Amino acid sequence: MTETFSIELPKTMSPTNDASGGELPIDIKSLVNIVVKRFWLIAITATIIFTYVAYSALSQTPVYTAQAQIIVNNSKLNVVSFDELISGGGLTTSALDTEVRVISSPALLRRVVIELDLTSDPEFNPTLRDYKPGLMDRVKGWISGLLSSDDNEGGAPDIPLTPEQHQEMLTKWATGILRGKVRVSRIGTTYLLAVTVTSTSPDTAARLANAVADQYRVDQMEAKLEATQRGTLWLSERVSVMRDELAIKENAVDQFRRDNGLLNAEGTSLTESNIALLQQQKIGLEADLARARARYDNMRNQINSGAGIDSITEVLTSSVISNLKSQRATVQRKVAELQSTFGPRHPDLVEARNENADIERQILAEVDRVAASIEGEVRIAEDRIASINRELGQNRSTLLRDNSALVRLRELERDAEASRTIYDEIINRYKETSEQEDLIEADARILTPATVPNSPSAPRPKIAMVIGLLLGGVIGGLLALIAEIFDSKLSSTTDVERLGVSALTTVPLISSAGFLGFGKKRPAEYLVENPLSAYSEGIRYLRAAIVFSDIDSQAKTVAITSSLPDEGKTSLSLSLGRMSALSGSKTLVIDGDFRRRQLTEAAGINIETGMIEHLFGEGQLDDVVTKDDLTDLDILPLSPDGHTPHDVFGTAAFDRLHAKLRSVYDLILIDTGPLLLMSEARVIAGKADKTILIVRWRRTNRAVVRKSLGLLKTFRADLLGVVLNMVDLERRRQHNEPGTAYRDYKKYYQVEGKKRFRGLGRKKAAAAKPKAARAPTQAQPTPPTQPKREPEAVD
Repeated sequence: MTETFSIELPKTMSPTNDASGGELPIDIKSLVNIVVKRFWLIAITATIIFTYVAYSALSQTPVYTAQAQIIVNNSKLNVVSFDELISGGGLTTSALDTEVRVISSPALLRRVVIELDLTSDPEFNPTLRDYKPGLMDRVKGWISGLLSSDDNEGGAPDIPLTPEQHQEMLTKWATGILRGKVRVSRIGTTYLLAVTVTSTSPDTAARLANAVADQYRVDQMEAKLEATQRGTLWLSERVSVMRDELAIKENAVDQFRRDNGLLNAEGTSLTESNIALLQQQKIGLEADLARARARYDNMRNQINSGAGIDSITEVLTSSVISNLKSQRATVQRKVAELQSTFGPRHPDLVEARNENADIERQILAEVDRVAASIEGEVRIAEDRIASINRELGQNRSTLLRDNSALVRLRELERDAEASRTIYDEIINRYKETSEQEDLIEADARILTPATVPNSPSAPRPKIAMVIGLLLGGVIGGLLALIAEIFDSKLSSTTDVERLGVSALTTVPLISSAGFLGFGKKRPAEYLVENPLSAYSEGIRYLRAAIVFSDIDSQAKTVAITSSLPDEGKTSLSLSLGRMSALSGSKTLVIDGDFRRRQLTEAAGINIETGMIEHLFGEGQLDDVVTKDDLTDLDILPLSPDGHTPHDVFGTAAFDRLHAKLRSVYDLILIDTGPLLLMSEARVIAGKADKTILIVRWRRTNRAVVRKSLGLLKTFRADLLGVVLNMVDLERRRQHNEPGTAYRDYKKYYQVEGKKRFRGLGRKKAAAAKPKAARAPTQAQPTPPTQPKREPEAVD
């Protein structure tokens, strides 16, 4: 079972995009075909890369590798934190990666160069080497000389370097070379760092690895000591500054209190205490006022309503009113006794009544006095409440003013408290840092020193050659795949079907179909002489596709066109016509290419009156139609002078001719001009029953075919399908063409000698009935004109 993969390509970039999308299916068999197809590209690429890698490996100087291992304890320095200063902070992956960068930094390696005096070693000082430049070096030097001469032409001469500048330059060179030989990496997920150094000398490799590891420890000690000293100095300065700053802020708090009178009493201000006291007094007075107002209102309501004064509480509790009531009762008894004894005008009775009325007046006067007393109490309570409200307002105004000041006061207090906290912290850190300078140690130690290697680590010729061969194959394969992806040529019927049209058949190239004759041979002649060849079978399959394209309505007129010239359209049209004639169908082939007349030339016809002249009334149809020399095929040719600027195929004359020919012939083939170049081809395609588009194998571009299909659709042509022409049968398996290889079935095809079938063709031509109109042409035959471009196809 074949496993299938797919490669998604952008629709705007993929050369294999079709109507169905931008997916380019590639399976294992296709990949193998690509390798076979692009074999030389892959082989040359692999050979070049393999040769380069092998030469580099065999000519390289042996290199030795030494490794020292370092264990890291901490990764941070913080002079403000005593714990981190002494024992370091926690280790993280980013911290370890930073230490790796530090070990391989130019600054640290420069110290190693100076300490070991590597500028005196030829390995690190190119000026001390006994070097013989090779060919590439001489070429580079020559190019550099040209560039430098152009730059310095007419300029100032080079300024000589001082000894210090020369030594600095050598140190930079040595540092750069050492950096290229040093590699620092982390061992797994541990706290171990590996310092690997390569050198042409095993002793030098071990010495450098140990020197780099030791210099890392020394740099850590120096960095910590320097950081501690800077921290101590900074803390000392900060203590002095913070002390003065704290004093200033505390004085500002006290001064602000005095200026704004913000005195405290048990945690609260005096204004707040006064407001609380007045608020309590106000609550009591409001309660008294409510009671007095209720008594007054009740008393007035009873008096105004005439209900009597006996039900008024204040009247009942008044001793004066009680006495008056006793007196009134006595007088009223006296009045009652007098009335029973004397008449109404008796002086004693009148006096008693006057005394009773006087007592009543006194009672009412006392009631008014009590009411006035209660009303006075109400007014006094209201006045006291109003006074308290005024005092509350004053105190609240003072409190608002004090609150604004308190906001600023609290801000000053917080600022002073923050400064005090920072000051205390800095004082503590300053004491700790000053006392612990002598306890600082490096955060790393050398776990395993480097030893002198016994054998070189590079080069390894066998491994290098294998890698070179694999790398060359991979790069060659990638180049082949890229070339295949961007190959826009049509190579198989599958490529044609991806364009959304039917692939009718593939017509082979005659040279790949087994033709072994000598000299130039036209495909139409080859078909007659070799009816059992692969080429003839392809034409026969195309004829069957036309005949059975529509069983209900037979296609009589077929336009054969192509997108561009030189796609084998004319040769295929003539071959198809001869195959139809040999099959017994009355067939006519029309040369529809006014500009090149290739079908007329391919058929070996040379006449003075052709189709153009007939359409314009010069000659009869029987005078124009010519019988093929090899078969019973009729050909409607073009004369050498048949050029016209008019749209011949769009005229009514051609329509009448077309209708007449349809009534006479079983099949009419029209060989048109290129579809993208000639408008006549588009008109013919719109009028024909079917249209066949010829595509040349491995030459026609997909974009061109798409444009042709669009034109055919615009002119409403009934496209029967696409024919892949001039296919190399021996090579088509390299282009994903389905089916077996040609060698597997070529024994079914037979290529005969040309003399046998040429005699047969001439015998059939002599047996045919000659027409009177063709007698002059056959009496003086004109030798066929040989094509000037290709012996195998004419378009």
